[in-house]
Amino acid sequence: MKATVKAPAKINLTLDIVGKRADGYHDVAMVMQTVSLYDTVTVETTDGEGIEVSCPAYPDVPTDDSNIVCKAAKAFFQTTGVQPKPLKITIDKVIPTQAGLAGGSSDGAAVVLALNQLFETHLKMEEMADICARFGSDVPFCLLGGTMFATGTGTTLKKLRSMPSCYIVICKPEVCVSTAAAYAACDAREPKGFLYTDELIKRLYSRDIRGLATCLYNEFEQVMELPEINEIKKLMLSAKALGASMSGSGSAVYAIFLDKKKAEKCANILKGKYNKVFLTQPLKEGCRVESTELSE
Repeated sequence: MKATVKAPAKINLTLDIVGKRADGYHDVAMVMQTVSLYDTVTVETTDGEGIEVSCPAYPDVPTDDSNIVCKAAKAFFQTTGVQPKPLKITIDKVIPTQAGLAGGSSDGAAVVLALNQLFETHLKMEEMADICARFGSDVPFCLLGGTMFATGTGTTLKKLRSMPSCYIVICKPEVCVSTAAAYAACDAREPKGFLYTDELIKRLYSRDIRGLATCLYNEFEQVMELPEINEIKKLMLSAKALGASMSGSGSAVYAIFLDKKKAEKCANILKGKYNKVFLTQPLKEGCRVESTELSE
């Protein structure tokens, strides 16, 4: 049996840190958006043992039990009571790693969706999202996708009006940002008392893409010294982007355009300096099944 799932990347239109919780995690307020940049995840039942993971394009991605796709499979079997079967999981990875684009989280969500198909458990999306929340805060969003308001640790989701049609250029530099250091820097600053997320949601409902682009916000950018991120944003804005921001804990940066030719020109300029540049559009969905073979 085999199922193949398309797993999209996400960007953060906003990321406000609301405060630190007693359990050490952080409360956030953010708007997340899936975009048309995909990993392809194939899940097959095998005659082998355990879970075999391969990720040919990214040899540095772990293929042992620490990979989120293994955690996803185990959470699925534990939650549903389905007898675990040996699996082969192949990740055709296009979404850059250590980028703040939730590639790993989306791969994990894709596995839950694939197993629901293969074992015909007929779980609703909300039930699968509950499984996803067991092994990652971004994972339920990656499963459901579209445009969503996330609060709590990021797992409390509310569907919003879809982002207006536009073009989104994404650039991932080689530099990486330490998530732990970013949160520590946020903890050390005074609360700002204003949520950019609230303002951006208003612009979503007024269908004001230009106004929305002025409300893009990432708190990590404000508290960290990130010269290369700032340089990419300058390049994007000089190429007539409506707005630009870092996604998640970085280091991917994205810019919003209404005009496709301007977006393409921006992408080409960035490709002269960076290897990982993508031209995408906003999606109204998350992970989706591309094909299923149920016969043994």
